[in-house]
Amino acid sequence: MKGCTVLLAFMFSIVAFGQNTYSKLINQADNLLEEHQDEQSKREAFSLYEKAFKLYPDSIQAVDLSEISVIASELKESDKAFAYLDRLIKIEHGQYGFPGWQNVTNKSALEEYKNLLEDPRWTVIMNEAQSLKSKFETNLKSIEKEFYKVKSTKQLNFTNGKKLYKEIKEYNPYVSKEKQDYSISFNVNDTAKTSFFIHLPKNYSPNKKYPLLFFLHGAVRYNEFQEFQTKELSLEGWNRYYTKYGDINDVILVFPSGSKKYNWMTSDEGFFMVPAMLREVKKAINVDDNKVFIAGHSNGATGSFSYLMKDSSSFAGFYGFNTQPKVFTGGTFVENSKNRSFINFSTDEDYYYPPNANDSFTAMMNSIKADYKEYRYKGFPHWFPQFDESEPAYEILFKDLKERKRNSFSEELSWEFDDNVYGSIDWLSNMKLDTLGQKADWHKELNFKITKWLEYDKDDKLQIIEVDKNAFDIPRLSGKVIACYKDNEFRIETSRIKSLSIAISPEMANLEDKIKVYVNGKLYYDKKVDYNTAFMLDSFDKTRDRSTIWINTIDITLE
Repeated sequence: MKGCTVLLAFMFSIVAFGQNTYSKLINQADNLLEEHQDEQSKREAFSLYEKAFKLYPDSIQAVDLSEISVIASELKESDKAFAYLDRLIKIEHGQYGFPGWQNVTNKSALEEYKNLLEDPRWTVIMNEAQSLKSKFETNLKSIEKEFYKVKSTKQLNFTNGKKLYKEIKEYNPYVSKEKQDYSISFNVNDTAKTSFFIHLPKNYSPNKKYPLLFFLHGAVRYNEFQEFQTKELSLEGWNRYYTKYGDINDVILVFPSGSKKYNWMTSDEGFFMVPAMLREVKKAINVDDNKVFIAGHSNGATGSFSYLMKDSSSFAGFYGFNTQPKVFTGGTFVENSKNRSFINFSTDEDYYYPPNANDSFTAMMNSIKADYKEYRYKGFPHWFPQFDESEPAYEILFKDLKERKRNSFSEELSWEFDDNVYGSIDWLSNMKLDTLGQKADWHKELNFKITKWLEYDKDDKLQIIEVDKNAFDIPRLSGKVIACYKDNEFRIETSRIKSLSIAISPEMANLEDKIKVYVNGKLYYDKKVDYNTAFMLDSFDKTRDRSTIWINTIDITLE
């Protein structure tokens, strides 16, 4: 047995040595191509690839087959290019788990392989790649169909409001799932399609409600939609600690794919995606409506902060790694944060948002008594999640997530907005701007100056530069509402608002008595509110929320 152990150790050392030497050859080729693009350099790089392939055939990766086939095409080595392409398209799990045929069917293939397009073998390769793609997509659709499978349930009550309220509360059409991981397609519009990847708790039970956490990726300006996602891409690498602590705490993880045009930071066209994806997940999975959260890194962290500012009703709390706390599509109204919470994990060597700006922002959040915390980690750059030392931050995040719960029926709310699309928070809904109206004295603008920023110089050294910029842009006039209720009486103050609605729940008011609504000191409503089944069914269809059930609204038009 001892002899076997020694032999195995020797064999593993040979494999490790081979992999190490293989990587050196590949890196040498890649570095050569980064520095030079002339034909001689390409031939030298091509020879290094072939040498690595010959010496270490068990180490060959799909990404390397893709690279060498492109180089062969550029050098007009057609026979070798097609030989490598034939091997590439047959790989089922390549880089980040993606199949090899994707390198031929993607948008860039026609440019990368332009020297092969007139060769009859290109048609053969394309046909085989498309056939493999078709089989893959058929299987993906079958898996997606299983994901959305639910047990048949009786139709919800259309006539009796009290019964309907109870039925929605107890609604559970869910069944067990065959898999733990799913890539689910999502139609952005008639022409654009993306996906979200969902990772379920290991022992998911349809009879239990689970917390859910969205993770928003960064670099939205450089991303294209992924029509399907893989376990390797979503759950490993920088996201490994989401996976680790999500599994420990039985949290559903959801990873949306955004693009330059449709995302959660720079584009209002894509801002609807996360709430819409949440609705789709709730159709299939038993989610705890009061424990839905958003986290992100970099542009994704700014996206998380943007949902806190603009559309927070469906969520319990928000988190960001290396956040720039700013709305890029309109005004940043920081008092909106008082309705929920935000935890920011920052670093002191971050070019995306500097330490002094984080200090000023934290001071501002403390001054308005927001539920906000910042944890700063020293000696780390913007890509903090890459490092193992980031793990304690995830422990903090999941501890907070475990303890935190949404309260949609808070007795006090305030909300500021500059776009009618985002004129809702919990029971204050459908608020409409009157930008020609008088701005109230209490309606103040909150902002601060940033005077120092961090920037990398030509030698990749971090430098402090002097700047003079406002923390927030305020491109449009905004409206604001401050509201509270107690004992069936609502008191509301408005600034630049022409109309609004108050959503009513039995958890907020005694429906046997009249409800009074005062706006700016004037009595606008003094009646009972009854169940509106059509409204209730429509609201449930839009949100799939079984915890926050609005039975009717009081609509107010200001004089």
